[in-house]
Amino acid sequence: MNYTRLALAAVAAWVVDLAYGFIVFSQLLGDMFNQNPALYPQAEMNLTTGFVSSLIGFFVFSYVYAKGYEGGNRVQEGIRFGVLVGLLIICFGVVWEYVTVRVSSGFAMATGLATLIEFVVAGTVVGFVYRPLAPAGRPAL
Repeated sequence: MNYTRLALAAVAAWVVDLAYGFIVFSQLLGDMFNQNPALYPQAEMNLTTGFVSSLIGFFVFSYVYAKGYEGGNRVQEGIRFGVLVGLLIICFGVVWEYVTVRVSSGFAMATGLATLIEFVVAGTVVGFVYRPLAPAGRPAL
């Protein structure tokens, strides 16, 4: 496993995800979050904890991508990986938020779609940046 590229992929995906999160969740969907101030109190947010947790999560995300990499087109595999992880998070997170917390179906659908796109983008970045180590005598893909 190429740990240098793994770390670069994790950091790159994290930076892109921070930008995506700001644009999509703060700007495009910001009104939906502002309509639920009891659920998402801005004053009580601990963004440092969230950012550090996300960075750790992207190291795990990149590691799992690298472990499952099958040798094909890295970007295509990254997109597929992002779709799978996005669906996993939607099923275990977004849907359960809708079921257990009072959010509208529109809010759940919007955040679910945004989450799916978020992880497709992250998978694409990781697939683009990560390169496995080449076996002896063969160039890296």
